[in-house]
Amino acid sequence: MQQHSGSNLRGAVVIVLMTLNVLVMCPVLFVIAIVKFLLPVPALRRLLSRLMTAVAETWIGNNNAIFRAFGVLPVEARGLEGLTTGEWYLVVSNHRSWVDILVLQSVFNRRIPFLKFFLKQQLVWVPFLGLAWWALDFPFMRRYTAAHLAKHPEDRGKDLEATRRACEKFRLIPTSVMNFVEGTRYTPAKHAALQSPYKHLLPPRPGGVAFVLSAMGGTLHSLLDVTIAYPGGTPSLWDLCCGRIRRVDVDVRRRLLEPWLCEGDYGEDEAYRERFKRWLADLWSEKDALLGQLLGEAPR
Repeated sequence: MQQHSGSNLRGAVVIVLMTLNVLVMCPVLFVIAIVKFLLPVPALRRLLSRLMTAVAETWIGNNNAIFRAFGVLPVEARGLEGLTTGEWYLVVSNHRSWVDILVLQSVFNRRIPFLKFFLKQQLVWVPFLGLAWWALDFPFMRRYTAAHLAKHPEDRGKDLEATRRACEKFRLIPTSVMNFVEGTRYTPAKHAALQSPYKHLLPPRPGGVAFVLSAMGGTLHSLLDVTIAYPGGTPSLWDLCCGRIRRVDVDVRRRLLEPWLCEGDYGEDEAYRERFKRWLADLWSEKDALLGQLLGEAPR
């Protein structure tokens, strides 16, 4: 990987400062979350949700200040004009590294509503962070394999129901719903195993995006199509902390959501399902070509 050599000492200092940020901000979130849980008044609970969001944005802002002070996250972003914290957005992105989340938070913090990610159920047990994500109403999803569903058909549809419940909460205040459409981080091994038709991407998983659009109804009007590229190679979190990332390119394209995207039933309507797959495949083909440009490939 052609990154800067960086410094292990710098990496250790950045990790310590980020950890201190977690230890300071998480208890504040937990106190507000407990008060919210104990108060049954909807108006007060919405107010406390906004307060928790403000705390989370401060938490991210502190991380961003650490990154700037040590020069470890050199992001070059374009397409941020006209974004606002007063709208609801669906944000989709390719997924290369755990660093992607910190990049997205760096780019979008306080430019759009707070990003809400769909997380694997197991992540609720991550010390401090798991409880913080739960307090902030991040939806936790169980992903059932085909073999599991064959043995336990009663679990079919539970993941979609969890998505619906989360989306009902998202309607209350402006929210940015974040989805890594590939479903997992890109690696050459996964690319080969899935026989991806794209050069730089895994095949998109359309079901989750379609269900969010259906569950959010007319609330979502804009799609933020984000492409993240690491021209020096895919970094780890340690690479970030040590300052080994040469540059991160982020391209943001705002696309209006056509009404038909929010009006179909992906599970039951075959015509809608095929149309949705074609729409997403076209989006992914365009992203694949753009990613090649950002990674320095010569145009064909």
